[in-house]
Amino acid sequence: MILYREALLLFSLNLLDALLTIVWVRNGVATEGNVLMAKLLEMGDLTFLAVKLAIGTFAAFVFIVWGGQSKLGKYGVSLALVIYIGLMGIHLLTGLSAAGIVQVSALHDFNIANQPFIAIVR
Repeated sequence: MILYREALLLFSLNLLDALLTIVWVRNGVATEGNVLMAKLLEMGDLTFLAVKLAIGTFAAFVFIVWGGQSKLGKYGVSLALVIYIGLMGIHLLTGLSAAGIVQVSALHDFNIANQPFIAIVR
């Protein structure tokens, strides 16, 4: 079984994560929690986007070529999708916070602001 659908979903979530990160950071709503990606974002939006998409493309390629041949590959793509879906929840909370619907103090109750590798709400 080749994991085309799962790899495409993973790549799409990666793209959405990159675009939302650029929007939140450039509008002063959040900061990039990943130090390496923050440095790339400082270099420019296109640099950040290119590297982010290159990583997503590589991951999708690996899952398409080798992911369907083992249970480990299937579990790996499932884990990656769970992580990215969780990140989309973080982006949703960031957007709600930016719109004034959710207060930042409420986010601290969930300890979201202290998690590594995510956009951190200011």
